[in-house]
Amino acid sequence: MDDPRNEAEEQWAPDPATEPGFDLGGAGGAAPVKKAEYRVLARKYRPATFEDMIGQEAMVRTLSNAFETGRIAHAFMLTGVRGVGKTTTARILARALNYMTEDGQGGPTIDLKEPGIHCQSIMESRHPDILEMDAASRTGIDDIREIIESVRYLPVSARYKVYIIDEVHMLSKAAFNGLLKTLEEPPEHVKFIFATTEIRKVPVTVLSRCQRFDLRRLSSEELGRLLARVCEKEEVSIEGPALAMLARAAEGSARDALSLLDQAIAHGSPDEKGGTIQEAGIRDMLGLADRGRIFDLYDLIMKGDAPGALGEVRAQYDAGADPGVILSDLAELTHWLTRLKLVDGASEDLAATEAERERGKEMAGKLPIRVLSRVWQMLLKGIQEVTQSAKPIAAAEMVIVRLAHAADMPSPEDLVLQLKNNGGAPARGGSQGAAPSGGGAQAMARAGNGGGAMPQNAPQAFAGAAEPAIQLRQFEDVVALAEEKRDIQLSHILKTGVRLVSFEPGRIEIGSSENAKETMQVLSERLRYWTGTRWLISVSNEGAAAPTIQEQEQTEAERLKAEASQHPLVKAALETFPGATIVDVRDPRQEAAQEIQDMSEAAGDDHLNAFFDDEDMYE
Repeated sequence: MDDPRNEAEEQWAPDPATEPGFDLGGAGGAAPVKKAEYRVLARKYRPATFEDMIGQEAMVRTLSNAFETGRIAHAFMLTGVRGVGKTTTARILARALNYMTEDGQGGPTIDLKEPGIHCQSIMESRHPDILEMDAASRTGIDDIREIIESVRYLPVSARYKVYIIDEVHMLSKAAFNGLLKTLEEPPEHVKFIFATTEIRKVPVTVLSRCQRFDLRRLSSEELGRLLARVCEKEEVSIEGPALAMLARAAEGSARDALSLLDQAIAHGSPDEKGGTIQEAGIRDMLGLADRGRIFDLYDLIMKGDAPGALGEVRAQYDAGADPGVILSDLAELTHWLTRLKLVDGASEDLAATEAERERGKEMAGKLPIRVLSRVWQMLLKGIQEVTQSAKPIAAAEMVIVRLAHAADMPSPEDLVLQLKNNGGAPARGGSQGAAPSGGGAQAMARAGNGGGAMPQNAPQAFAGAAEPAIQLRQFEDVVALAEEKRDIQLSHILKTGVRLVSFEPGRIEIGSSENAKETMQVLSERLRYWTGTRWLISVSNEGAAAPTIQEQEQTEAERLKAEASQHPLVKAALETFPGATIVDVRDPRQEAAQEIQDMSEAAGDDHLNAFFDDEDMYE
């Protein structure tokens, strides 16, 4: 559309034929000529129609259907991050609501190819019926009272009186409450359009009265295409990697992308390529580190090479890279490598060269998820430290040292294996010896060895054969193991408080009782610690539960007493001594056999077992 201001600018523009320019030498020179005022790209290429909006197809489709069917809401809530077009969308929507041709015809429509009589003034924020209010500077109830009092009046020339309130979340609680009634039942000639970046701060009572549209963040590809079109119109030559770098730095904001392009055009200088904006110049302008050097730094960290990593960080800092940006790039690389391991096609997520994609796939294949997760957590904490530190480079170097040290730390799995191989005691030398296998460098070696638990360069503590696994074939073996480990409390509970429902190696089902859940948790932890494997302990309310071991022993003792009372000698003794009772029944042969076995184990002589193997000696 024609801009009347452009006509005014052309009137001030010099004519090369009649006005050759300024003459600083004398009075005969031409008069000074006022040049056209420069407009920043973010304003110059601001969308004027819904077709110009990029990345908001869902919102455009919903509004298109609503306008065609006449189901137009009385209040709209636009939300999204900075620079995605909330205020611009509000003005385009106000233009669509008040669209009217020169002859006074037309109605609400999103087809705005031909400018209407109100379009220019609405887009320039000077229409008397389109009232824009900045809630960040006008937050009180008095400002809302002005709106409430003015809604009763009909529009001056437009179809609707439209109130656009930007950053609506900044309104006070009293202002929101004062607006509720009018917002719920506005006059037919009034429409409200709200815009906010903090949708959670808007009261639910206001949201429920509005039709909400979430303007999504633009992707790097969409921003790259937008910047490419703008560069073509501005006749600016720029490299593809430089465009991708600007798109990434904009973080989904079209306004930020155009502002950065404006800065890049001013930052660039003519060179042997005819004024092409170079990737190196954009990197210097943004304070970014070379992407290839970020890969090198990440590789040094994962290898545990702290001196090399510190030297690389200092070199990037001396070259102009910001310490916080270096850590942010490392975090972004960590996230990308994690997605490479888990998501198909994730290599296309990050705008990178083919060589960087191949290198990323190679690194992702060697690093386990647990290492990447640990690096991610440490980098997030490190970025905060760098932001708050008085010396960011010093804080960044300390973060790098922690990362490199953590790369050589053993994993929890390796620590458990180390404890098992040393009988529950830590290996001599701890982590001061050879680098354990849980970190980045050893994790890469492990991946090359098939991903097994034993890397090629494992320390000596891991090289020995593992102890034989403890075999628990019945519940009594579990009780015996608790007694062997001198866990008196657990063994007592297992004997007196546990009613067994079923047992199989790796799984125990016990009957329900008052302390069944606590027993289940303790027993599961103990078995996992003692055996090195997970045991599933569950509580069942169904099925017959066996008596406790103590009850079984008492039943067996009563049976033995009953049998013993029928022996002739025992009967005679009970008759001879009235009031006597049988206290205990013991098998002398079993006691003798147990005593001989204990002597044999203590002496270590196998011939004792062979000598006393004949049971005739007990007769």
